Amino acid sequence: MGASGLAREVLAAGITGVVGILDDNVELHETEIDGVPVVGSVADAVARAESLLVCVGPSQSRRNVVRRFRKFGVDEERYATFVARSARIGRSSDIAAGSIVLDSVVVTADAVIGHHVVVMPNCTITHDDTLEDFATLAAGVSLGGAVRVGEAAYVGMNASVRQGLTIGSESTVGMGAVVLQDVPTEATWAGVPAREIGARA
Repeated sequence: MGASGLAREVLAAGITGVVGILDDNVELHETEIDGVPVVGSVADAVARAESLLVCVGPSQSRRNVVRRFRKFGVDEERYATFVARSARIGRSSDIAAGSIVLDSVVVTADAVIGHHVVVMPNCTITHDDTLEDFATLAAGVSLGGAVRVGEAAYVGMNASVRQGLTIGSESTVGMGAVVLQDVPTEATWAGVPAREIGARA
């Protein structure tokens, strides 16, 4: 669901068995995205039988789609999980339904990746990390051990988070940030070391 850049990333990473893409932009209907047909609107997913993968980039938008479908009886069992072949997932780590883990991601020991999480290429998720539902890690993020990334939080490209810290729900960490203390809920932090640059409106 979603004819987005994220959908193209997933296709490029080698997902198989995709029968179509659903998107609300009617101008895309009956076209193709990287050889996959756009077969209808997102709402059509309710009546279809296939497994679903929400390829909507922004964390909160992705959450809104899933909540919308939950009202129509679409439960977590309908959602696929995609892990790129080049990703390395430790055998003691778990990835929940609906999540997307792209190329060259490394997940080590006892990490927990929740539902509908997106992990872009070249991220490192180390021991005992927890990514709550709908979190997004942009390309190249590195998490120290026992980091918790809250629901629908976004960690920007090439940011680093020191071990044992929490990134609050719905917060944003900027590109290249070095996070050395907990980031509160719904805050925006950036810089080296990272500091708050203003609460989200």
